[in-house]
Amino acid sequence: MSPLDALRTALGSLRGNPMRTALTMLGIVIGVAAVIAMVAVGTGAREQVLRQIASLGGNLILVGQGSVVRGGVRLGAGSAATLVEEDAAAIAREVPGAVIATPLVRWWLQVVAGNQNWGTTLFGITPEFLEARDWTIAEGRAITKEDVAQANKVVLLGRTVVRNLFGGGDPVGQTVRVFSTPLTVIGVLAEKGQNASGNDQDDVVYVPLYTAKRNIPGMAKTNSRFVHQITVKMEDGADMVEAQEQIRGLLRQRHRLAAGQENDFWMRDLSEVGATRDASARALSTLLAAVAAVSLLVGGIGIMNIMLVSVTERTREIGLRLAVGARRRDILAQFLIESTALSLLGAAVGVALGIGSAAAVSHVAGWPTLVRWETVALAVGVSGLVGVFFGLYPARRASLLNPIEALRHE
Repeated sequence: MSPLDALRTALGSLRGNPMRTALTMLGIVIGVAAVIAMVAVGTGAREQVLRQIASLGGNLILVGQGSVVRGGVRLGAGSAATLVEEDAAAIAREVPGAVIATPLVRWWLQVVAGNQNWGTTLFGITPEFLEARDWTIAEGRAITKEDVAQANKVVLLGRTVVRNLFGGGDPVGQTVRVFSTPLTVIGVLAEKGQNASGNDQDDVVYVPLYTAKRNIPGMAKTNSRFVHQITVKMEDGADMVEAQEQIRGLLRQRHRLAAGQENDFWMRDLSEVGATRDASARALSTLLAAVAAVSLLVGGIGIMNIMLVSVTERTREIGLRLAVGARRRDILAQFLIESTALSLLGAAVGVALGIGSAAAVSHVAGWPTLVRWETVALAVGVSGLVGVFFGLYPARRASLLNPIEALRHE
């Protein structure tokens, strides 16, 4: 019997019992659909995390104000006004592999344009900050060194601020006010979306560092060189742990901290935070796929059970075919093809259901999903192997039947 004849015979047998065929395929259908949908959800979540990590900029270390103790009371992070612009310059100069070390100040305040206003965070920055964050300008121009040195009253707006102050209009060249200070909009930042912590990165306003310090009420400190934070960008391939140790040692020396005394600053390696979230998303994707794969196993057991029933029901048919000259390998091939076809048909339905389920989850729940075709191919391939594996025992049992005893079977 040719493989094509065996396939026709197998499909004819499946068509002869449509209800049983459908119920037998159900386990495979659910398994494949679950694998595709769950992996799509997990992969989509991981891709979103990777985009959020990339939006922060690569190889970044943040250095911020630490805590101060007054009267035995620890006032918390941000209370120690000890970071200064010279600290940033020292890091850039003395820490090997530090490409950029740029200071900034920040303040939450209201920005007004015409009869519209919006509460946002204003940052005083240098031009290197946008380079460190890999942030491009969508419209207009960036802040320059001349803007910083001359404390020019200019401003860059994030997309969220633009939408709330200007709607769909072009803000470049327009004037906004912060308290009583007028600022000319020179550019709009490219959209970045949420960061890994879920904060809107586009809800920001950037002005030159000295514009913020000299012209924005509330920014002035006792020490005019004070900064809230230093953003350090390391070169590609740099040892981030070693870099943090070097920065920590340098700042402790500059701040004259005695041995055993707590740091008056904090540090955060954003690449490490991103890697942790990426690992979590990857683990979630693997777990979901493993749980869904159990359905394939259950479906395979269902196929084996039904094929054993089929062998029992068709014992006389098998005996007759053996008696008229069919070889045992022909019987083996027929039942193997039948179980594999059953599994692959279920896989085809499961693929359609899985892709549809992933799209539904994305639409209804708003979760990011990403269907990868290699996952679809893997699920279908595993389904075929399940059909072969669980169909092998019933097929072998059928091929080993004694023709005379099979013909006598009632």
